[in-house]
Amino acid sequence: MIRPALDNDVKVLLALTRACGAHMIRQGIYQWNEHYPSLEAFVSDFNRNALWVYEINGHPMGCVSFYTEMDPEYESTPWITPNSKHLYVHRLAVHPEHQKKNVARALMDFAENHARELACASVRLDTFSQNPRNLKFYASRGYQETGGTLYFPKQSVHPFVTLELILT
Repeated sequence: MIRPALDNDVKVLLALTRACGAHMIRQGIYQWNEHYPSLEAFVSDFNRNALWVYEINGHPMGCVSFYTEMDPEYESTPWITPNSKHLYVHRLAVHPEHQKKNVARALMDFAENHARELACASVRLDTFSQNPRNLKFYASRGYQETGGTLYFPKQSVHPFVTLELILT
C-alpha cells in the first residue's frame, strides 16, 4: 500500500535509505552515503506533503518524494521538453530485502499517475551514472537521457544523469 508519509516515518525512511546505501556500496555503487539522503531532505519532503511510503504489513519498505517545483540544481539541465509544469521525482528507495519485488515499479507508477492527474508535461529526475540497474529500470519505463549531468561532490566523483519521461 502506498500512503502519505507520517511524521514518525521520517527517521524510519532515513534508516531505510542508509540500508540501501550500504547495499549499493557492497555492490561497488557509491551513490548514497552518510551525507545523502539526509534527515533534512526527508523533513523538507514531509513538510511539503511530497513524501510517500510503500508499506508492507504496516512497515515502511519503500519511499519516493515528488513535487512540481524545480530544484535549483536542475535549472541548467537541457530538458527535452520546455519548462512548464513537470513532476520532479527524488529519493526513490526500496529496502534491500524487498528489492526485485516490483516495489520501485509501484512507486514510480504512482508518481507518474500523479503527474498525469496534474496534467504535467513530463516526469523529471536524476540517477547515478554508475548504477546500471537504475539506468536500465528508467529506460524500460520510457525515460530518456537529457544530456544533462549533475555533480554532488559529497556523494561521488561520478556524475548523476538527468532523465525525462514525456507524458504529453
